[in-house]
Amino acid sequence: MSDYVHAKVPDGDRITFEDGEIRVPHRPIVPFIEGDGIGPDIWAATRSVVEAAIEKAYGGERQIAWMEVYAGEKANVKAGEWLPQETFDALTEFKVSIKGPLTTPVGGGIRSLNVTIRKVLDLYSCIRPVRWVRGVPSPMKEPEKLDVVIFRENTEDVYAGFINASADQ
Repeated sequence: MSDYVHAKVPDGDRITFEDGEIRVPHRPIVPFIEGDGIGPDIWAATRSVVEAAIEKAYGGERQIAWMEVYAGEKANVKAGEWLPQETFDALTEFKVSIKGPLTTPVGGGIRSLNVTIRKVLDLYSCIRPVRWVRGVPSPMKEPEKLDVVIFRENTEDVYAGFINASADQ
């Protein structure tokens, strides 16, 4: 495994791909970026839900080895830069990660950290499954039949225009 200056690699194993199939060990290392603003609150809730789901599904036989990596305000304080190369290295090495909301620094020359991560890692698709949750009121006659998946392109269109100055003002 790679050496990291700011992040600590926990005991666990990498998720790998072999013959086109994902291989998930019993204790996969999953990097996370806590995020800025409400990020720490969202992360705390997310982590407890994910860990409870894994406990329920696997009865203690599996768990995630969480590895904090840095981006945003925390990275700027720890590493002196908003989006360290080390973070990209960890996200690439460990294959699966989770990220909270990040601040876009104010000032010239710094683009959206969220968009930068999407572009560098080619995270071109935002996939949003939509299903009805039993017990939640719905205006639909048969909400249990709702099964929709929304695919949103994440690196072009609005994002490209938002980050890159347009000739048409």
